[in-house]
Amino acid sequence: MNWKILDSEYLYKRPWLTVRKETVLLPNGNTIPEYYVLEYPDWVNVIAITEDGRFVFVKQFRNGLKVDSLELCAGVCEKGEDPMDSAKRELLEETGYGDGEWTKLMAVSANPGTHTNLTHCFLARGVKKISDQNLEPTEDLSVHLLTHEEVLGILERDELKQSLHVAPLWKYFATEGK
Repeated sequence: MNWKILDSEYLYKRPWLTVRKETVLLPNGNTIPEYYVLEYPDWVNVIAITEDGRFVFVKQFRNGLKVDSLELCAGVCEKGEDPMDSAKRELLEETGYGDGEWTKLMAVSANPGTHTNLTHCFLARGVKKISDQNLEPTEDLSVHLLTHEEVLGILERDELKQSLHVAPLWKYFATEGK
């Protein structure tokens, strides 16, 4: 079932976007002369729930859809960094929340047909505010604490557009958040 790579070349290489063009031979003998693959580092996101049961969300402008987007805390795994360590770092940097009990909830792909990375999704229960935000110069976001009912309502009304955040939230509500 594997495709045979006949040719591969990098078209664009930057820290946040790498594009590779491949010519591939399918098992049925057909050739795809231009198949594009996007290389990204792995990503993380966190369903963080405070000691008093509120969900820690961030809100930021998303230029692709041109919207203010309410989202889970998320970010990039640094090279060689364990995904859970990345998730803990991102939560602390973006929100100032930390500690708590952490478990891995799932790993998902934005698009396994064209993306090389996974998003590792974590659940952190009992987090608390332990520092101020420590945002990167390219980050501009605010922290929002939402109730169980508010988050479920946002999901039911289809207001959350980031699919890599919707999937773990629905899994949480289906398995643990009843």
